[in-house]
Amino acid sequence: MHLSFRWYGPDDPVSLTKIRQIPGMTNIVSALYDVPVGTAWPLDRLKQLRDQVEAANLQLSVIESIPVHEDIKLGRSGRDRHIDAFRQSLEHVAAVGADVVCYNFMPVVDWTRTSTDTPLPDGSTTLSYDHNTLQQLDDIDELSGLPGWATAYDPADLRALMDAYDDVSAEDLWVNLAYFLERVVPVAERVGVPLAIHPDDPPWSLFGLPRIVTSGDALQRLTELVDSPANGVTLCTGSLGADPSQDLPTIVRRLNDRIHFVHARNVAVTGPKQFHETAHPEGDVDFHAVLRALKDIGFDGPLRPDHGRMIWGETGRPGYGLHDRALGASYLHGLWDALD
Repeated sequence: MHLSFRWYGPDDPVSLTKIRQIPGMTNIVSALYDVPVGTAWPLDRLKQLRDQVEAANLQLSVIESIPVHEDIKLGRSGRDRHIDAFRQSLEHVAAVGADVVCYNFMPVVDWTRTSTDTPLPDGSTTLSYDHNTLQQLDDIDELSGLPGWATAYDPADLRALMDAYDDVSAEDLWVNLAYFLERVVPVAERVGVPLAIHPDDPPWSLFGLPRIVTSGDALQRLTELVDSPANGVTLCTGSLGADPSQDLPTIVRRLNDRIHFVHARNVAVTGPKQFHETAHPEGDVDFHAVLRALKDIGFDGPLRPDHGRMIWGETGRPGYGLHDRALGASYLHGLWDALD
């Protein structure tokens, strides 16, 4: 297992210098955040990113994420040019030495929460999700302000895009995902940079939008769409752990060597489709059992402490403070060593 840390580039308040001081930290997870979706990532920009990371004595090991254009998910006629751009981005990512590309296939939105500052009894704040609260929102402006929501769209474009999914069923989305994978996995295999899909977060439908990568069974189905080691998954313990029916150690052993990347996040499930994120040693995810399963399958890839609490007065991007993620990294590192 290789400890990794999310870095949002030179404007990230958490500097590479501070990340390097976390015990056992060797790898960086990052991306180009200003390239228009559906456009090939420039090689020179990726080289610049790699050089910044390596100057801090770290390695750029994971690209998270190359966004998938909505035309691909919708199966529109213009999808092939966006797929070509994704393929070119994979080639450029390989050229700078990255090991894994994380991506997702969630329609319109990425991860979603309903609060960024839910107070915990210890005085910290955390990200949380309440489906009932979400269902009460019906104004596009309210939706656009949610954590993880699609801020790239103005209200009119967002509404039109959501309406476009009225005619797309879950099975249609599976067909479109297969079409995408059939064309990009061979490139990932050729250049030696496996794909690792991130589960939908949270793992259920939002506002009637189809969401399909929601369980261990769905991840298994994903790997069977194109039977290649380059067609793999990101095991996100927080996304899957929000559904108490998911047995994470069993999922790990079932997916086995198709797990190329791990997001380690803990959550406390507080009701049906309701949870908040916790410190890594707390919550409902049994990291001892999950890491034991990863040990059993011989996992040797990057693992990063995912969202953490905001503690000790730290401000900035909710869930992405330095302090609690550093504590989480140390906890996971120690637990991994102890399992030896």
